[in-house]
Amino acid sequence: MRIGELSRRTGVAVHLLRYYEEQGLLHPQRRPSGYREYLEEDVAVVRRIRSLLAAGLNTSLIATVLPCLRDTGDRLVPTCSDLLADLHRERARIAQAISDLQCSMAALNDVIAAAPADVTRRALTSLGV
Repeated sequence: MRIGELSRRTGVAVHLLRYYEEQGLLHPQRRPSGYREYLEEDVAVVRRIRSLLAAGLNTSLIATVLPCLRDTGDRLVPTCSDLLADLHRERARIAQAISDLQCSMAALNDVIAAAPADVTRRALTSLGV
């Protein structure tokens, strides 16, 4: 199938499919005309890529882990032990980022709470709250 068909079937924009190819995530065949030719299995590969992006992984890590994942239809299953270690590290990084953001939000809440009532009223009015 050509790139437009892959885009329609996956809901992923053509420019993103090209980006996935640049990142080594997709490997379409090239016709003599230069057109990309995708296989039926590439539909599932794109869906796995989207799932991993939604899980917070970047494309370079996805390129590493993609060959070590099996899709059971309702979940992705790691099949390589070193992949599992990478995923644990990535989960720890995301957990730390969440913790840092929670600290930032708490500090911002303290600043907001310190505002005088009239300033708070005017701010909420301007926000339409």
